[in-house]
Amino acid sequence: MKTVIQRVTSANVAVNNKIVGKIEKGLVILLGISDEDTEETISKIVKKIVNLRIFSDENDKMNLSVKDITGKILVISQFTLYADCRKGNRPSFTNAGKPEHANKLYEYFIKEVEKQEIGVEHGIFGADMKVTLTNDGPVTIILED
Repeated sequence: MKTVIQRVTSANVAVNNKIVGKIEKGLVILLGISDEDTEETISKIVKKIVNLRIFSDENDKMNLSVKDITGKILVISQFTLYADCRKGNRPSFTNAGKPEHANKLYEYFIKEVEKQEIGVEHGIFGADMKVTLTNDGPVTIILED
């Protein structure tokens, strides 16, 4: 699994010019899933993400999690995180999870975030999405499992 985590002041995702997910302060998670990923790997990375201390405290130190600030999470499926560009100029996506498997784990990821009592919004799996965000910091972190 590959995730790109961006700390944001606001973000939204639109499909067919209609906003389907919107948050204020929180995290945007670009989520790439491989066929090797399991519900166990999803649960592990969700716990890591919701407890990452990447928001500033009263002393302007990155010491608070999205839970601590009562932030929200916007999850976007992104198979292109598995792009292999080593050969030629056209990326290969053979390492990305098959759609049925990836969609199942994408939905599971969203449910695991909800279990952490964090507000979660999301895009639509497999759709052509337009993501708009204001990166705060900027803070961008990559996690792989």
